[in-house]
Amino acid sequence: MSRNTGRGLSGMRDGVELTAYLVNESRARRPELAEDRLAGAWIPDGERGAVRELWDEYAAAVYAHDDLVVSLRGRVIADTLTRALAADPDTVLVVCGAGFSSYPWLLPFAASVEVDLPDMVAAKRRRAAELVDGGAAVDREVHHVAADLAREDDRKQLTATVRELAGGRPVAYVAEGVVFYLPPAEAEAVVTLGAGFGTTAVTAVSYWPAAAAGSTVLAAQRGWFRRRAVPADASYLTHDRLAALLGPGLEDVGPEDLQRRYLGKVEVSEAELIPEYVAVSWAAGNGAAG
Repeated sequence: MSRNTGRGLSGMRDGVELTAYLVNESRARRPELAEDRLAGAWIPDGERGAVRELWDEYAAAVYAHDDLVVSLRGRVIADTLTRALAADPDTVLVVCGAGFSSYPWLLPFAASVEVDLPDMVAAKRRRAAELVDGGAAVDREVHHVAADLAREDDRKQLTATVRELAGGRPVAYVAEGVVFYLPPAEAEAVVTLGAGFGTTAVTAVSYWPAAAAGSTVLAAQRGWFRRRAVPADASYLTHDRLAALLGPGLEDVGPEDLQRRYLGKVEVSEAELIPEYVAVSWAAGNGAAG
């Protein structure tokens, strides 16, 4: 989840919003792995140099493998969404903590809802219009919704909005890079938000596992971001808790699993990475096979 990206990089340096461009820079550095042709395009030309400098600063202070982990995360989510569309081409996409993700423009969803904090939403809407007008991105039905997912009222309003837009069509729900920035109760509420949509076919959530709470790499990351107004506390989840929240048959994969899947080997051990896992839960009969 991102804050105030519309203020430009000078504003980004002071809070969580800097993660928006860092994610895109990471995916742009591994195009063959991320398979996100728009990753770099979201970064305005005038800020590319500063974003690269910021990425290098992060690499030196925390670790130099964000391009690997973030690209793997985006790839498995995109593949999951491709499966959802194959099961039903009329599927509606909902992405919480959307940042500058590309999913609605990479995949032909009937309609998409992107959710983030107000300034981020304004920046995303503006940049999307520029990319469409310039021919870099196709014109798609994308609804940009401003919401603070830590607020129950905002989550209720989002649920009502999605139910109305979906109109009984299946929903693919993604919460990417957001739940660990929320207090535990709110994090779990976001994990299960898709249940309220009524027709959710698949939920994909990225999270930090409780077993990795003592990771030295994660500690360095928390310290680096804390200087930029990120909350000191983080929420961690377990496979068992996610299975209790999302139901049986949960697919739960970490950085080493994804390296084996997409690279055929483990290039960097999990001990050296931010331990971000992706949990995928399919509704019965909705693309679970394969």
